[in-house]
Amino acid sequence: MASVDELASVPLFRSLDEEPLAKLADWFHVQSANEGIRLVGEGAPGYTFFVLIEGTAAVTSEGQTLTELVPGDFFGEVAILGEGRRTATVTSTSPVRLLVLFGTEFRQLEAADPEFAFRIAEAMQARARGDRRARLITGGQRNEARPSGRASLSSGYSSTASA
Repeated sequence: MASVDELASVPLFRSLDEEPLAKLADWFHVQSANEGIRLVGEGAPGYTFFVLIEGTAAVTSEGQTLTELVPGDFFGEVAILGEGRRTATVTSTSPVRLLVLFGTEFRQLEAADPEFAFRIAEAMQARARGDRRARLITGGQRNEARPSGRASLSSGYSSTASA
């Protein structure tokens, strides 16, 4: 299970208060991987959303490097929200720690927090356009823009972990 501090360090979740962060923490699992590990493969079915909290990773498609991910960046939302297939390969370029959310929990999270779903969909659309502003939306550490307000999740938010 992820900690509230780990989630609070991610720009995507910074607008949430401690109570909803604690609920989110129940849904996320923490995984680690060494350098050079393929975290997801292009074309593979995608059932999981990832947030990089430590380390770096390279994103490639058809053998071309697209970008490098840094702590605070996320990936896997395109497969979960779109057609269900990974649109790129992500490989760790250093030892990494990841917050991991399975697809069933991701859909419950979307229903419980429409603002969160909107931010993910906005980032996905920016990536599909090849928009360089995608980093501003995803909020990796290189991003200086931060949400100003605090938000809470709807009262129907519940935790149902699955393996």
